[in-house]
Amino acid sequence: MPGTAHRPYAVAMRALALLLAVLLAPFAAGAVESGAVESPRARVTLVAEVASVAPGQPFRLALRQVLAPGWHSYWTNPGDAGEPPALDLALPDGGEAGAMAFPAPQRIPFGPLVNFGYLGEAVFPLKVTPPADLVPGRLFTVEGQGRWLVCEQICVPEEGAFRLDLPVEAAARPDPAAAALFRAAEAALPRPSPFAARMGFEGQRGAIEIAGPGLAPGAVREAFFFPEASGALDNTAPQPLSLREGALVLGLTRAKGAPLPAELPGVVTLTDAAGVRSAYAVAPAIGPMPTTPAGTPLLQAVLWAVLGGLVLNLMPCVFPVLAMKAMGIARLSGASRAAVRGEALAYLAGVMAAFLALGGLLIALRAAGMAAGWGFQFTSPGFVAAMALLMLGVGLNLSGVFTVGGPSLGGRTGSFGTGLLAVAVATPCTAPFMAAALGAALTMPPAAALLIFGALGLGMGLPQAALALAPSLARLLPRPGAWMERLRQALAFPMYAAAAWLAWVVSVQAGPDGLVPVLAGAVLVAFAAWALGAAQASGGRGWAGRGLAALALLAALAMLPRVLSAPAPDMAAEAAGEAWSEARVATLRAEGRPVFVNLTAAWCITCRVNERVALDTAATRAAFAREGVVVLTGDWTRGDAAISALLRSQGRDGVPLYLFYPAGGAAPVVLPQILTERMLIEAVTAGRDPSRPAA
Repeated sequence: MPGTAHRPYAVAMRALALLLAVLLAPFAAGAVESGAVESPRARVTLVAEVASVAPGQPFRLALRQVLAPGWHSYWTNPGDAGEPPALDLALPDGGEAGAMAFPAPQRIPFGPLVNFGYLGEAVFPLKVTPPADLVPGRLFTVEGQGRWLVCEQICVPEEGAFRLDLPVEAAARPDPAAAALFRAAEAALPRPSPFAARMGFEGQRGAIEIAGPGLAPGAVREAFFFPEASGALDNTAPQPLSLREGALVLGLTRAKGAPLPAELPGVVTLTDAAGVRSAYAVAPAIGPMPTTPAGTPLLQAVLWAVLGGLVLNLMPCVFPVLAMKAMGIARLSGASRAAVRGEALAYLAGVMAAFLALGGLLIALRAAGMAAGWGFQFTSPGFVAAMALLMLGVGLNLSGVFTVGGPSLGGRTGSFGTGLLAVAVATPCTAPFMAAALGAALTMPPAAALLIFGALGLGMGLPQAALALAPSLARLLPRPGAWMERLRQALAFPMYAAAAWLAWVVSVQAGPDGLVPVLAGAVLVAFAAWALGAAQASGGRGWAGRGLAALALLAALAMLPRVLSAPAPDMAAEAAGEAWSEARVATLRAEGRPVFVNLTAAWCITCRVNERVALDTAATRAAFAREGVVVLTGDWTRGDAAISALLRSQGRDGVPLYLFYPAGGAAPVVLPQILTERMLIEAVTAGRDPSRPAA
């Protein structure tokens, strides 16, 4: 037969290639990757996730594009122009290849057109199943022919051939060098949506609604819908985003002349408050057009803010400060018009300054990617503890234990301080009209948002502002007398009640260990008040008492860091697994156990979705139990300092962060912020210590 003389040589060369592949595989510095097809525009290769294959065991390949700056390639629906990449594989008889998967695209303006595609690097994975009759010791050869279109100012079609020779072994051997590439590729793929979706059109206008827990004003920065069908929508039209509690709506525009489909599947991308972009595959049926929440006009939001601030005076959070306000108002009876106006304006200035400061801080935190909301400072048990001690001190002052030139005694400085304190304690409450005003503020530019916060302050200080505008109203107040002293002492008890309530809040946030320093601080504040009162009663001979009061007060303040460092048992109980700590990680690693660390927060949409679709599933729980993985959860909802340090050590500014520490002391694997079941299961399986059997 022709070519018979060459068979021994070919067999020998094939055996030599197989021997070299097996011997050099452990020392390979990079992933198992084909030769590159290169041009000035792109570098394209075929990559395998395994260093060897096994008979009948599926594995993944990926077409990997690295594009030159400014050049882009295309999604399955390329938008207004373009063509997606394609790959044709030639496998040995009995081998099967699945369809190539496409990562979620970007919106790429291209002159008057808009394309859907990729910049930088794009990885397109697909599944390959080798034949079941492969013989270990031989090679499994994959050959492919690829085609892709890349565009900048011009478009250039490119193509190339790829080849991979993979050793056949009894069990497939994963390639550690390719693990990060394939994890990132899987994270970039659209996931099944945990949200309900519906879509509707009225003429050319339309909208898609995505509904589910965690969606709320301020929780989503950006969103976009990419239709799978080409020509269905006007790709150049904007998709205005509207948010309400539990849902978001994106405005759509049908392409001219496009028929109305029965359904329009596609991909919705969401960028959350922490800047994490995730993608979800949706297939909404066409029905009635979803209602788009109308944007709130600035003037209307300002009016709501004034009304909300006025009603806020009647909220329970402000009741404790009413004691100080009532004393200040009663003392103004019979005072001069200038004195009445000055103190009223000072109180109003304190309220407005506090609201503007809170608004500015809130805007800055949101711009930095934190999902801070109204009353966010009360999420810190340290702040709550400080407020509890302050309320106790104010109550002791009103009871007459000591005197101080502050809010209870009057003066413009005292009135300004009363205004600041009133806003500080009011933030846990939301009055009618306030929610709408705050929701509008968080969707407006910073200047408009600050105007709304200023209007809230004006509304809250409106009663005192009335005295500033008409000081003669003070004449209607009762005349000062002995009743004022009795009223002052009686009004101390709301302050004590507020202090007790805030101490209870600390016990919920920080547990018994957090409550102990608050109670110790309360004793120290009471001692400081008594020592100061005794010093004041002795006239000029009370320097020792004043010194003791100062030391006791400093000791009380020193208790606050202990509140922050106390564990939060309620948060840990709600989270999956044990509470995270560096010490616990060290202990488990010393025992040789694999550890999965989940850093999350209650306000993180991406975290919640990952928990529903990847972390808290039967398959993931079974894999973790089988491999003996210990799950540690760190809750960053209240800004834990230790968790912040861990985030910084990993180069992150926010959650989610997922770390897997393999058994045996290897370095932790940082998983993508978008998780899938497969990704987690493969990570813990690949990290198994070969010397330790599965649990």
